[in-house]
Amino acid sequence: MCLSPEQHNIEILENRKLWEKKPLLHKVYSHFYREIARRLKPDVPGLIVELGSGMGNVKEYIPQCITTDIFPNPWLDRVENAYRLSFDKGEVGNLILFDVWHHLQYPGTALNEFSRVLAPGGRVILFEPAMGLIGRFVFGRFHHEPLGLEDEIQWNAPDGFSGEGAYYAAQGNASRVFRSAAFKDELRMWRIADIKCFSGLAYVASGGFRGPQLYPEKLLPCLNLIDVALSRLPSLASRMLVVLEQKAPQEQKNT
Repeated sequence: MCLSPEQHNIEILENRKLWEKKPLLHKVYSHFYREIARRLKPDVPGLIVELGSGMGNVKEYIPQCITTDIFPNPWLDRVENAYRLSFDKGEVGNLILFDVWHHLQYPGTALNEFSRVLAPGGRVILFEPAMGLIGRFVFGRFHHEPLGLEDEIQWNAPDGFSGEGAYYAAQGNASRVFRSAAFKDELRMWRIADIKCFSGLAYVASGGFRGPQLYPEKLLPCLNLIDVALSRLPSLASRMLVVLEQKAPQEQKNT
């Protein structure tokens, strides 16, 4: 799916208004952000940076995180493009992408840029839609972005690519890349340090930003307990967290 790039900022501004009206969503997202924060690698020197920060909510859980997006907004720290980052080589220790991977039309080109700015042993932490039964049903039926499960993933950008492009989305890309062996060779410079799947029942039943809230806030602890049980079955997942760790140069050569 490709739309005008301005669509990205339109959605951010719309989501910001909806976020303020839905306190349950704050609590649901706090669980996801804490899962991300637990996987930061503090012994790696360098900055903590989030790409595609949108509303900048990560700062509530990781205050030192530098928030970025492709459009300027007053609550963000700086403007960044995932394909052409302004950070110096090895300047970043941990790079966070929350619902950004499925907007990368050329993920291999982006990963090469991530590798450049990451310190040795640095991490890329992704939080994405998962294509388990719940994810396929909810995101496939009730989300405006396509799953893209049958579309070709263009790993590298074509020659002459400027780093700019249309608004791209394919929600199934994280599952296709990290939950199969199809992209093993393309990921040879990276170690998959962790993959955790979440049923995300508390999230999907909250209605997200635009859907109806299906349970009162006081029942969230019960939904969280059900989530813990269902998340043991990746085949049900609607959300997934992936931790990529950059291999040492010598290890890359031997891969």
